[in-house]
Amino acid sequence: MKKPLLDVIFASEKRKNVLLLLQDGPQGMEILLKSLDTTRQSLLPQVRILEEHHLVDHYDDTYELTTIGKLIIDEMKPLLYTIKVFDKDIDYWGNHDLSYIPPHFLQRIDELRECRAIKPSITDLYEIDEEFHEASKRSESHSVITTYIHPEFYRLVYEMMNNNVQMYFVFPPDLLDQLQPARYAELIEVSKSEFVHIFVYPKKVGFLFFAFNDTHSMLSLTTNNGKFDGRYLLCRYKKSLEWEKDLFDYYLKESTPINEI
Repeated sequence: MKKPLLDVIFASEKRKNVLLLLQDGPQGMEILLKSLDTTRQSLLPQVRILEEHHLVDHYDDTYELTTIGKLIIDEMKPLLYTIKVFDKDIDYWGNHDLSYIPPHFLQRIDELRECRAIKPSITDLYEIDEEFHEASKRSESHSVITTYIHPEFYRLVYEMMNNNVQMYFVFPPDLLDQLQPARYAELIEVSKSEFVHIFVYPKKVGFLFFAFNDTHSMLSLTTNNGKFDGRYLLCRYKKSLEWEKDLFDYYLKESTPINEI
């Protein structure tokens, strides 16, 4: 009697990993053994189960996905990556508000799978992330949407200006309303630089901030009760950068340059 396909795929790490390895094309048994760090004696019974359920074929000592196998793996991989995102720190994701992330970006949440949650100590709570800032100074561009202005904001901006970094900032209107007149005037003055581009997003922004440069991205969500706990995600992965760039563009297209307000 055949096993249910869900059991075939998910009840064995070896079977699941064989399918994932074969998504990139046919593989010889020796490559599978090396990739999975296992023995032929241990792997062959699992591969036979995959063959019996028409997920894998083989010729000589080379294995490949069947058409059914390819269809299933194409659907399975995003699910596994989504699980990987949440598995890394389920408490972070479970305790933070995801409702402000547009639905079509939530559907791509698997692209954040290589991010790690950072929890600063109390003494470092308002310190900048040096890894991210140093990467920004080496980048061609630096983009941020934020609901607050960091105490070190102007120092960081001038450092990046000296490095000819193009900077793009999007602020909600209530942040600007809270600025003292002198601070607002300084912000307008900074925006006159050819390297600084400031925009105002007309609606509420539900997260604390997100930012990206050429190599890194950061995302800080508010907690489910609307509080700030200092934790944020730091990512160094091409797909994560693409996700944050697309999210930034989503907000930017509805924003207005500050000098037009």
